[in-house]
Amino acid sequence: MSKWMIAAGVLAISATMMAPAAEARFFGRAVSVQGWGGHGYFRSRSVNRVPGSTAVHRNFQTNSGAGMNTNRTASWGNGSYTGGATHTFNNGESFGRSTTITNNGNGTANYTTVHTGVNGQTTTLSGTISHQ
Repeated sequence: MSKWMIAAGVLAISATMMAPAAEARFFGRAVSVQGWGGHGYFRSRSVNRVPGSTAVHRNFQTNSGAGMNTNRTASWGNGSYTGGATHTFNNGESFGRSTTITNNGNGTANYTTVHTGVNGQTTTLSGTISHQ
């Protein structure tokens, strides 16, 4: 058993023991796989949940230097939601999206989603939806 697996197991057990289900929760895991000729990868994932929000971080790196980090967040409450994701490559290029939804209180909700590409271009989609 690798030291990463042991550390991930200890982290998962301690996080589970620290927080009741309705309170904050954290979970993390890391794995390293190594093969012949220097081939291999490292990946990790952490999740942090508290009432009304969640954050997830993922990292993937190869021994050859390729890799990507991903951060996802979401929060909600009082009739609104905000969430998004950002993906960043090792060369600094990134792409992602963000979404905001607001309940208007009259059976309708406004939404806006913005997508950002690796070359910086953005696409926005917004509107109002109604509950039928």
